Amino acid sequence: MLYWLGTAAFALAILISVSLHELGHMITAKRFGMKVTKYFVGFGPTIFSFHRGETEYGLKAIPLGGFCKIVGMTPQDDDVAEEDQPRAMWRYPVWKRTVVMSAGSATHFALAIVAAWCAAVFVGLPNPDRPTTIAQERVLPAQINVADCVQIVIDKQECKVGVNGAVAAPSAAAGLRTGDVITKVDTTPITSYGQLTDVIRAAKAGPTTFEYTRDGVAGKTTVTLIEAQRPPLDDPKGPVAKVSVVGIAQKIDMPGMVTYGPVDGIGASLRYDWSLVEGSFVAMKRIPEKIPALWRSITGDERDPNTPISVIGASRLGGEAIERGVPELFLMIFISLNVFIGIFNLLPLLPLDGGHIAIAWYERVRSWLYAKLDRPDPGRVDYFKLMPLTYVVILVGGAFTLLTATADVINPITIFSK
Repeated sequence: MLYWLGTAAFALAILISVSLHELGHMITAKRFGMKVTKYFVGFGPTIFSFHRGETEYGLKAIPLGGFCKIVGMTPQDDDVAEEDQPRAMWRYPVWKRTVVMSAGSATHFALAIVAAWCAAVFVGLPNPDRPTTIAQERVLPAQINVADCVQIVIDKQECKVGVNGAVAAPSAAAGLRTGDVITKVDTTPITSYGQLTDVIRAAKAGPTTFEYTRDGVAGKTTVTLIEAQRPPLDDPKGPVAKVSVVGIAQKIDMPGMVTYGPVDGIGASLRYDWSLVEGSFVAMKRIPEKIPALWRSITGDERDPNTPISVIGASRLGGEAIERGVPELFLMIFISLNVFIGIFNLLPLLPLDGGHIAIAWYERVRSWLYAKLDRPDPGRVDYFKLMPLTYVVILVGGAFTLLTATADVINPITIFSK
């Protein structure tokens, strides 16, 4: 029940954020004097509507977004009444049109900032000092977690002594404890966890001296290294080979989440949101290379957790977060999705808002340049000539949305193992 409530709550949160996106367009357009005739939440058949002033407000049956109708967004709009011509959007200065068209993305960014501040103060944000990559983890001190058992064959999932080829961990048998910091293996001084794993893997199986510190006190023990099949450290899906192991993992003594005071939370939330902005650009550049993996996940392969997700997938993750009692994860997904939508919507492609902004500034720069050259103003861009490219963007975007939505239904990403 909690899962479905969380899923519905996340879907509702996204619907509200998209509705606020359209509200941003409407409010700024009205403030500048443009005429807004419709503001609706949802698409399809109208459930109800009412008029307030010159605008019709309402709710439609399909809750997959919303829209507002600003009169005369382009010079080619043929539904502008004669009396509304002076208030057509395309007649306004380019900076005003830019404000109106970017107000939707600005709303997403504002939501992300507010939600990140709430997370920072009430549930915590990811610790910025905690390593987020294997490369960063490898340079930390060689503090260890001691396992109970070791899998000899890597494709066996259950680690229980005597089951699936698992044996008792040599590290535990030798008296090492979780929290120990390894300082030397045989004659090699150890300065980082990455070095520790490299030295162990390269060593011969058999008794080996380990030196360590425990609560500031130095110690020494003999650990019997054993052979096991493992993939390369930098390629978990790479070819396996026989290496030496002792049954340890890295222990990172840093909290995963950090809470802040109301004032400190402002800076922390802005830093977190900026990290998501950087991550969004990286994610967008990698979308083309992830499409084959999405297709394979539909046809039977394991779903790559780094593949894009749709609103369906995001809602399922939100439901999973609520089900498992981690509301902070619900907020993190909501924040990152708003940042991504805000950035994506500003891409200079029609029919996105960024496409309209790009055309407006192209017209302005072209008019300025022609004036400098004492040539007549070439006028407005003909949107009809751009329709083939617009249809291509719509077709590609629609196909990609269908692909991600299908993958999220057939083979969804999960945060927690079932």
